[in-house]
Amino acid sequence: MTSVPTTATGPPVTASSPAAPGPVPARPASRGRVRPPVPASGAWREGDPVGNRRFADVGTFELDSGALLPDVRVAYETFGELAPDGSNAVLVLHALTGDSHVTGPAGPGHLTPGWWEPMVGPGAPIDTDRYFVVVPNVLGGCQGTTGPASPAPDGRPWGGRFPRVTPRDQVAVEVELARQLGITGWELVVGASMGGHRVLEWALLGPEAGIEVRNLAAIATTAQTSGDQIAWAHPQLGAIRADPRWRGGDYYDAADGDGPHAGLALARQIAHTTYRSARELDARFGRLPQGGEDPLTDGRYAVQSYLDHHGDKLARRFDANSYLVLTESMLTHDLGRDRGGVEAALSQVTARALVVAVDSDRLFPPEQSGRIATWIPGAEPLRVVTSDFGHDGFLIEFDQLGPIVREFLGEVARPSPR
Repeated sequence: MTSVPTTATGPPVTASSPAAPGPVPARPASRGRVRPPVPASGAWREGDPVGNRRFADVGTFELDSGALLPDVRVAYETFGELAPDGSNAVLVLHALTGDSHVTGPAGPGHLTPGWWEPMVGPGAPIDTDRYFVVVPNVLGGCQGTTGPASPAPDGRPWGGRFPRVTPRDQVAVEVELARQLGITGWELVVGASMGGHRVLEWALLGPEAGIEVRNLAAIATTAQTSGDQIAWAHPQLGAIRADPRWRGGDYYDAADGDGPHAGLALARQIAHTTYRSARELDARFGRLPQGGEDPLTDGRYAVQSYLDHHGDKLARRFDANSYLVLTESMLTHDLGRDRGGVEAALSQVTARALVVAVDSDRLFPPEQSGRIATWIPGAEPLRVVTSDFGHDGFLIEFDQLGPIVREFLGEVARPSPR
């Protein structure tokens, strides 16, 4: 049996036995073996190993907020070769805590292995022997693209001064990256969760900018952030800002162990409960105590240890300010803003569309995907992945998602009937 690799929003889970309680991963330093102090930020910084990243300087942008963001740089990775006519370009857009490293091992410059390894690569559903795949780190992220950890014009990290950005701002930056790469059309734009927000914006902003979007795949996402999603995000934002070590966002010079890792870990724990389903957590953990601990005294239940582990793990590889910026960008997501409403905006999409939901997703429920599939004129019927894993099913259920994407791309490759 194989374990699912560490993912952008979920943990390593044994795919063959999701309901089995099993051992809970190693505890954070506060409750078990001693671990190194958590760095003040897990952001990639100038001077760190580059790894497989490439960089493009794409200029100054006027944001939806009216603020000007100068000297924007995009970190990205590419896989495969661009066809002479440019017809085989695919854009992959990551979720909240993902990055450009969609496939490939961990190593210098990359703290974790590729977050969608079974989906992208030679012979994979998104076949890099066939397609030229581009994966940018999102604007506001922390793995090489301009974000709060990047130097501002005064040479200091932006920190808490980094302006608020929207998915439209993020796509505007990606449009300029495409231009610099000489790409005039995407055969496919694909993303899930927060990445799916940008997929939908690309479907409209790309053609407006003269970049064709022939096909799109929007997975486990929504066309408009709901009140429930905003409500779940609110305590996550508050957890980071309430951490005294956040220091208003100016913590990049802090020593290891003296950054806002407690607030970031707590935000992750809140989020993680929305990434998984109640069915899985009850079946896998129930009321089992963590090994060697007694919840009747000062011990934890196994599910608490599980959440502690994932909060600690994210704090070691991500940046608290980027978590704030990207979460707030998701809250602004509304495809229908200034376009006559969501249905009117979806009706303007000209791309052929694959829309996929996860049946147990309580963060982006299937009915939100159904709305997308209903209103995009060229959408195929909604496809639903069956999973106990909830929202994280898009990062785990590759035996279902892979064939769906492969079939969709196979249809793309077939000649149209005369």
